[in-house]
Amino acid sequence: MKIKRKILAYFTLIILSFSLFFNNSSFAQETPSSSSSAEVDTTITPTPTGAQDNEVKKNELKKIINELEQKSDEAKKKVDSLSSQIEVMDNQIQLTQYRINLVQEQINDTTLDIDTAGKKIKNLEGSLNNVTKVLLSRIVATYQAGEIDPVRILLASSNLQEFLSRENYLKIVQEHDKELLYNTQQAKVDYANQKTLLESKKKKILALQSQLEDYNKELDSQKESKQKLLAETQGDEENYQRLLSQAKAQLEGFSRFTANQGGASLLGGQTACDDWGCYYNQRDTEWGGSSLNGTQYTLASDGCLVTSMAMVYTHYGHKSVTPATINSIPGNFASYYPAFLKKDIIADGTPSSRVYASIDNQLSGGNPVIVGISYDGGPQPDHFLVLISGLNGNYMMNDPYTPNGHNIPFTDKYSVGSIREIEKVAM
Repeated sequence: MKIKRKILAYFTLIILSFSLFFNNSSFAQETPSSSSSAEVDTTITPTPTGAQDNEVKKNELKKIINELEQKSDEAKKKVDSLSSQIEVMDNQIQLTQYRINLVQEQINDTTLDIDTAGKKIKNLEGSLNNVTKVLLSRIVATYQAGEIDPVRILLASSNLQEFLSRENYLKIVQEHDKELLYNTQQAKVDYANQKTLLESKKKKILALQSQLEDYNKELDSQKESKQKLLAETQGDEENYQRLLSQAKAQLEGFSRFTANQGGASLLGGQTACDDWGCYYNQRDTEWGGSSLNGTQYTLASDGCLVTSMAMVYTHYGHKSVTPATINSIPGNFASYYPAFLKKDIIADGTPSSRVYASIDNQLSGGNPVIVGISYDGGPQPDHFLVLISGLNGNYMMNDPYTPNGHNIPFTDKYSVGSIREIEKVAM
């Protein structure tokens, strides 16, 4: 039996060799030495990261950005005049412009990467389609060869040398097929990798485009802030110092009030909305820990006025407005002191202004009033809240500091004599 199996295997080799020479549809027609279309280019071409000069340019931009960041940080520590404030703004504008340039270079490189990966994928698709057809034809040829009578093939060989030659050729073809199959598998891996890389690059370019858009908005905002500073101060150092002093005094008063009341610990579940509008607490966990317009202050410690304005907005139908909404718009704050909320702000696309008003006249007309009180008895207010109803000193309030300070008596916490500022909100 073993001898018969060996003879059968021997005949099979002869059959395959014979088919290589005499069957046009046979897989043996593709010789190992030929450069047929079945050859697959599996060279892993590294995805380009941009031209060399672009890399040099990007490195230079990164170096400049690092230097400007250090320069800007140092300048911020020395702001004590209008000229130094303008210098800080100029540094920030220049820094943002260089960041825009860097992102644009990264977008250019990524676009090139996407184009290269796309071309490689297209080439790989063509190669894989080609080799698939060849391999299928060889499978068919092998099947056909298996049906040939071994005795007839043996008789077709004129001598032993011819038989051995065919056997050796068959081995070469088999090795070639193995190599081709291996290369095909590598090509498939390369194809899959390129597809993954292409998707990754597409996501990257979307992120870069979004970042570029943000930087452009930031640049516009910085230029606008500089112009507003010059307008607010009229380019005068004395005006700048006066406005800066007032802003600092207000924020220091807020911090002092919070410290005297027990601190800025955060509170949960404070928001309450009804027919009047919404009550918000400056210390709510939803926003209390947030920086006040990117400064060292927080909404929990110094956000009473921002929170009061948000409550009034909801009274006038803008229920989506929260303290975080107002805080997220840099233009709502003074250019000369970024934690100082201006009298004219915007939220939910609606501008508003705080103007002097009479408490009783406004409350009797159904309009809330924002009042600034001096808890320590000083001439300037150190806390702001919203009076929502009442008459002749008997007022109900929404206090942004007191826990659950929704619709509670004003005089339970403060005295009418402590009121230093009275403002209605005109929209």
